[in-house]
Amino acid sequence: MRAFEYAVPANMDQAIRLLGNSWEDAAPLAGGTDLLSLMKDDVVAPRRLVNIKEIGALRGLSIDAKQGLRIGALVTVQELADNPKVAHAYPVITKTANEIAGPQIRNMATIGGNLCQRPRCWYYRSGHGLLARDLKGQSLVPGGDNRYHAILGNDGPAFFVSPSTLAPLFIALGATVRLVGPNGKREVLLEKFYLIPKSETEREHDLKPNEIVTEVIIPLLNGAKAATYEVRHKEAMEWPLALASVVLKMKGQTVSSARVLLGHVAPVPWRSAEAESALVGNPISEAVAEAAGKAAVANAKSLGRNGYKIQIARVAVKRAIMAAS
Repeated sequence: MRAFEYAVPANMDQAIRLLGNSWEDAAPLAGGTDLLSLMKDDVVAPRRLVNIKEIGALRGLSIDAKQGLRIGALVTVQELADNPKVAHAYPVITKTANEIAGPQIRNMATIGGNLCQRPRCWYYRSGHGLLARDLKGQSLVPGGDNRYHAILGNDGPAFFVSPSTLAPLFIALGATVRLVGPNGKREVLLEKFYLIPKSETEREHDLKPNEIVTEVIIPLLNGAKAATYEVRHKEAMEWPLALASVVLKMKGQTVSSARVLLGHVAPVPWRSAEAESALVGNPISEAVAEAAGKAAVANAKSLGRNGYKIQIARVAVKRAIMAAS
């Protein structure tokens, strides 16, 4: 690991001033479960770490009738999973949070960090850059080991998959992320927070080097049905091969609106308008769920070794719909 400065700001203003105008200048440190690994592997080398753990404004979790659920960026995954109010109002969040990694990670990893973590692509983690190109500028992924790479949104140049397990569910629930930087505060729909980079100078998040995620706001369910279904190699300490998060609003026995998000299958959490259209106006049945699953992967494309993920994603969508119903 390279040498770096270490700063512990007492408030948000100090933290913003300590962050630089480029990603090489500084990085905010929260749980550190991803950042420290990247630094140890020499994938990133910020000249300064800004420890934001002492900033009280980034903590706290609350639910009210107007705002819905507010989750401070420093709330840990385990704190979210253990909160009884969340379990009562959003059981799908509790279940999803409890399935992330293992207790050691959940007790350190923060919600802000989970949403902002970098891709798990082994080309990126081996130092080949976010777009995984060789010295001639050609992508290493299509002709390489692409077992865990994207099957949707994979026309290039990005082939990695968005790694956050919470993001697809939060997007399906209509979440907004709040950020603060030198120009003040701003809000972004979480669905718009994720980007597909076109060059190595771009990032996969709508986040500037001198901005900090402060909190996530999730509207109340208001009777909507929601579920997440994951497919993994093993139960614990593993990222999903594919997952689906579904939120359904019903009018009687009929779906009046639907949000279907797929995770770990594209460079961004992937919203499937095709699956949503297959659901709206229909009662939930196994046949309708099957049709929605097929629609969700109708435009999926194998890179060669990841074709199995198409079937897994189809099944994940079907089972998430059935679980929600």
